[in-house]
Amino acid sequence: MKLRPLTGTLTAMVTPFRRGEVAYDEIRKFVDFQIKGGVDGLVPVGTTGESPTLSHGEHLDVVRAVIAATRGRVPVVAGTGSNATSEAVELTRLAHEAGADAMLAVTPYYNKPSQEGLFRHFCAVAEATDRPTILYSIPGRCVVEIGVPLMERLRARYAHVAWIKEAGGSVDRVDQLKQALGRDLTVLSGDDSLTLPFMAVGGEGVISVASNLFVREVSTMVRAALAGDYAAARKLHRRMYPLFRGLFIEPNPTPIKYAMARAGVISSAEVRAPLCEMGADHRAGLNRLLAAHRRSR
Repeated sequence: MKLRPLTGTLTAMVTPFRRGEVAYDEIRKFVDFQIKGGVDGLVPVGTTGESPTLSHGEHLDVVRAVIAATRGRVPVVAGTGSNATSEAVELTRLAHEAGADAMLAVTPYYNKPSQEGLFRHFCAVAEATDRPTILYSIPGRCVVEIGVPLMERLRARYAHVAWIKEAGGSVDRVDQLKQALGRDLTVLSGDDSLTLPFMAVGGEGVISVASNLFVREVSTMVRAALAGDYAAARKLHRRMYPLFRGLFIEPNPTPIKYAMARAGVISSAEVRAPLCEMGADHRAGLNRLLAAHRRSR
């Protein structure tokens, strides 16, 4: 299978809920909103999609709904990570069968495996599909990171493991990855506020939370950076930066869902327990940021 570029802006999609159930009709509308906004790819059922609180049936149904709504217009990258290797393998196999263009595999959380344990885990995932597999390093949530030597081992063994979503908060780490692997590894930012700094040292895009609502602005910023127009990209980054930070004032995806519901992109800001609605002070603060952003346009 030909590997697709998987660069630019890929949206880490929220999963819309209505009265506790997945709102599949809203997924279809949301996919069209994203594609009209210029997104380069869609990533359902990652952490932003509240995958830990979806049943296995819901997880696969959301992937299928996004694939059906997308109709091949942009790649669909299915979140298939788990802290149990057997579960990650099964989710990867099922997403492959459902027609996902690529997979997103996060480091196992809570277990705190060694680098050798991570290597074996990702080998098992990689062998469940021959489609592009984006590894996801986010030590702030998972405790462990994907070390540079580990990424080199995996990249040498599997041609389709050629991407990493990097959310360790370090430009130096991106530089280390690119120094070690260069064009053999595509680095995507996992933090909206660090997308432009990461791209300045070789990153090729972002798996974005902010683009759930601000898809045109994030896509324009990333395309400008990819084209080498850092003046234009910097201008957009500075205008968006307060929101990039404000959208994480409470655990993701609570703030972005609140902002999307206010904008009418989804009908409800519902999240599933153990997440809950935003506190009044944080709602007021985010409202101020959203109003200031509208005035700056």
